[in-house]
Amino acid sequence: MAAMHAHPGHPGGSRMAGPPPLAPWSPDKKHSDRERWVCIYPAYINRKKTRQEGRRIPKQCCVDDPSPQEIRDVLQALNMNVLVELKQYPRERSRELQCRGRIRVQLRNDDGTPLNAEYASRDSILMHLGKTIPMLKSRQTKAPEQSQAATSSAAGHSQKKGKGKRR
Repeated sequence: MAAMHAHPGHPGGSRMAGPPPLAPWSPDKKHSDRERWVCIYPAYINRKKTRQEGRRIPKQCCVDDPSPQEIRDVLQALNMNVLVELKQYPRERSRELQCRGRIRVQLRNDDGTPLNAEYASRDSILMHLGKTIPMLKSRQTKAPEQSQAATSSAAGHSQKKGKGKRR
């Protein structure tokens, strides 16, 4: 008989290395357990989404198309415990890979006190993300390229002339 894989439930090869799967939630779990961490989806702070589509904060505090990586970078800069999962927001219509991503963040210590007093709730974290993501270097470099492309294409269209009438 052939040798068994390390993960018999996953035929065709081994699983990718990563954190172990989450256990079912129960109220007796500690705040440091990953199951108790708060979930944040990019749709929560996406300016292009409506409240029905999952936006959680006012539009003026939101960002255009935030990525899970940008959210992770901002939260890691706050020295928060962060876990990125390849999960999809249930209200997201697009099934594309770039639309996927869920971020789990630890908000409280085991005794129930906030890890960071300034960001003790999910809403305070979402507001901070909305303010900070537009200032990221990756966002700063993208904006000028898009505006240059828009001005050059607009200028190109105004100089073009039609065929005119054939005689």
